[in-house]
Amino acid sequence: MILKLILLPLIVAFLIAIISTPLAIKIAWKFGLIDDPKKRKGPAKLHHHPTPRPGVIPIWLAVIITSLIFLPLDKSLLGILGGATILFVLGILDDKYDLNPYLRLGGCFIAAGLVVKGGVGIFFITNPFGQGLIHFNQIIAIILALLWIAFLSNITNWSSGFDGQLPGIVVIAALTIAFLSFRFSADLTQWPITILAAVTAGAYLGFLPYNFFPQKIMTGYGGGILAGFLLAVLAILSTAKIGTTLVVLGIPFIDALYSIIRRIMAGKSPVWGDRGHLHHKLLDELHWGKKRTAVFYWTITAILGFLALNLHSIQKFYTIVMLVALIGSLLLWLNLFPTYFNRSDRDKPSKT
Repeated sequence: MILKLILLPLIVAFLIAIISTPLAIKIAWKFGLIDDPKKRKGPAKLHHHPTPRPGVIPIWLAVIITSLIFLPLDKSLLGILGGATILFVLGILDDKYDLNPYLRLGGCFIAAGLVVKGGVGIFFITNPFGQGLIHFNQIIAIILALLWIAFLSNITNWSSGFDGQLPGIVVIAALTIAFLSFRFSADLTQWPITILAAVTAGAYLGFLPYNFFPQKIMTGYGGGILAGFLLAVLAILSTAKIGTTLVVLGIPFIDALYSIIRRIMAGKSPVWGDRGHLHHKLLDELHWGKKRTAVFYWTITAILGFLALNLHSIQKFYTIVMLVALIGSLLLWLNLFPTYFNRSDRDKPSKT
């Protein structure tokens, strides 16, 4: 059963992504989908040389093709793949023209709208403080789904700041959801969720070798936003396991909340990038290298994924509270009391 629901879809998506990524790199150079830090300056940039941007190409291809092979083409899947295609186009346009963040946010809501039109909504959540479920009417369920998908799409993308950071996180998070759904494999309605989660993991795993330091291609806005989109949809479909997803994505989630609050308090727009994310601080203040920082993100995500698979609702709630306190304290410390350690672990700029 695990071969049919997880391994085969994962392997096929992996192969499609790893084979098509070199093609995406060639397309990027041919059509000018390149991020040159000398021309496209920004405070959040961490690379030093022109780098292809359209990581969304191989990831989107892997997700679309593998999903069509292993999943029935029903109304829900059409909505999901339609939304993914909207984000693919949005990502390519951003790779070429650097779209306004508010325009990109609008595109996220359009993609989320296609998913909702396909019948996906947050109709209930588990009550973390008691027994049973908290149910919502159709209007509230639709609004919550739109906000959840757009929110998670963006905060996940904010953790695509450097080589290898995001793909590793997505692989772990998607596999966590896959194994969570696989526990209920006796329920045939859970099979498509397990398969789609495995497809997501395989697509980003196949892309990872080209994105890890020194990266040959960036995740890009499209690749980052598509990751959050798929994880958000999977969280809804897997019997509203939103708490599980928030635990697994604890670092991106809390880092995003901190960044939004920090920007608003500074009188800035919450959607405009800066150099205040956790990964920036680990690189700038602690002088960690990109490899070490990426592995740190993966390790913490893996630990949180293991916990998410073994915690009850109230335990997940307290875990999120604990993560808010710990990661929030770390961010405050790195911002208010910057330290200066040996720079020997810093990656050489000439290789980025």
